[in-house]
Amino acid sequence: MTDDSFSRRSRTVQALGRIDETTRAVVPPIHVATTYIRDPDNAYSSGYVYGRPDNATIREAQDVLAMLEDAHGGAMLFGSGMAAATAVFRALDPGDHVVAPKVMYWALRHWLAGEATRWGLRIDFVATEDPDALRAAVIPGETKLVWVESPANPLWSVTDIAQAARIAHDAGARLAIDSTCASPVHTRPLTLGADIVMHAATKILNGHSDVVAGALAFATQDAFTDRVAMIRKGEGAILGPFEAYLLIRGMRTLHLRAERQAASALALATRLQAHPDVAQVLYPGLPDHPGHAIAARQMENGFGFMLSIRVRGGVEAAIATAAQVKLWKRATSLGGVESLIEHRASIEGEGTPCPDDLLRLSTGIEDAEDLFADLDRALRAAQG
Repeated sequence: MTDDSFSRRSRTVQALGRIDETTRAVVPPIHVATTYIRDPDNAYSSGYVYGRPDNATIREAQDVLAMLEDAHGGAMLFGSGMAAATAVFRALDPGDHVVAPKVMYWALRHWLAGEATRWGLRIDFVATEDPDALRAAVIPGETKLVWVESPANPLWSVTDIAQAARIAHDAGARLAIDSTCASPVHTRPLTLGADIVMHAATKILNGHSDVVAGALAFATQDAFTDRVAMIRKGEGAILGPFEAYLLIRGMRTLHLRAERQAASALALATRLQAHPDVAQVLYPGLPDHPGHAIAARQMENGFGFMLSIRVRGGVEAAIATAAQVKLWKRATSLGGVESLIEHRASIEGEGTPCPDDLLRLSTGIEDAEDLFADLDRALRAAQG
């Protein structure tokens, strides 16, 4: 294993530097067994019993993520980002009060407004980037979880994580951060006071659009984390070993990809601000973004790979722009090495806070000049 004195970048590149003792391979093997031999005394000295709650390849990937997030309570991998996120809410008790953002990942917001309330949670959606609104929404002794997404998909509002942690903790609540669009390269919420970090590991952690996975990282191990682990075990929500292996492969290049993608996103956002067919650019790296000062304080190595543009001419022009691109790909998801464009309001449907003239852009690792030229041509063509 690599020495803790080395940087997180170096330890991630080497997947913590573990060497397979049998073959001396530098790449960790994939362990696919579902069951394990008992000892003669009926114990399991290997530490493995059955594949549903545990797996050696999954442990390897969890350890890399725990190191990246400074997660002293460890990390857990799930079969999807939704499985990871909902496990946190399922670990609460019916009747508990939860505060969540008005603007957040739409699938989770839809689940919270539907299944979570049917199950018995009380959910209030507020502008978590507004500390006064957040403070007013939290009920001391009743609020058990404050859920924040920063930057928040798809408008990229920024919440002050340290301040949100103080507000949550003063009320006796935990703070969980969806940090999917920041990644550990740009933000480490646990070091800012958060209790739980969630990642849709499908996105930039893996980075190659070939794995569906989710992850949780914890500041401490306690009864709540144990309950989350029991939910993962009981509901069979653990990630598969092959997907865990691919996730390890993806994380080994995370720093290179994330920093390149953030640099390209900033270059695109800056140039698109001056584009005659763009009404507004939403990106926390721009100095005039409402959350820029907070982002500059709690983000490092760039401001992330996601941005949105509002197209002059409204919904028709926005959809037409997406139809004209060649290098950008019209597809859902984000964080991969390929750049994606999406008319987000069409996906989210009725009730979305997303403006209908908005295009969400996930910046990949292609040449930034090519990305701008392709988008510039599409914008001009859409205007006729």
